[in-house]
Amino acid sequence: MAIDAKLVAKLRAATGAGMMECKKALAECDGDVETAKDYLRKRGVDVAEQKAGRTTNNGWIGQYVHHNGRVGVLIEIRCETDFVAKGDIFQALLKDICQQIAVTNPVAIERGEVSSEAIEREKAVYRDQVPAGKPAEIQEKIVEGKLNSYFKERCLVEQPFIKDGNLTVKDVVNAAVQKTGENMTIARFTRYEIGEG
Repeated sequence: MAIDAKLVAKLRAATGAGMMECKKALAECDGDVETAKDYLRKRGVDVAEQKAGRTTNNGWIGQYVHHNGRVGVLIEIRCETDFVAKGDIFQALLKDICQQIAVTNPVAIERGEVSSEAIEREKAVYRDQVPAGKPAEIQEKIVEGKLNSYFKERCLVEQPFIKDGNLTVKDVVNAAVQKTGENMTIARFTRYEIGEG
């Protein structure tokens, strides 16, 4: 199937992926742009997983102060080379993640960083919310479901991306990994808000 250059340009504008990647995705998806977007997202995850073991000794400290001057964020994102750290893709990612943190106030980067005390505290609240009389295994499934929702809301990489709710923050990082060909990791962040702390 011949792929129209206009379709390639449209997919490229929507995803930021390279021209050849877009052409290949469209060929694999019979010219359907929406299916090709999903294909590229999955490919981004595959590329990110392949690069995940590579060392990230470079990177950048990003900062953001919200327009109202009441919230500020410092973040460290790492990559493999200084060249990529100074590039537009990495710098845009840095800014987007800073804004994400300012708006959503996550408690951790990923669920493995949430303390066992915080998890037990959440579970205790959720157990109190479960209607009485339900079997114990059903109660635990309800509590686990609520806990998973908590992680998706409060763990940075699982949160819906503020600029596109169809993506998670992890999807956005994976897309940057695909575009640059380098592993990237969110190392740490601090969020400040007037009156907190």
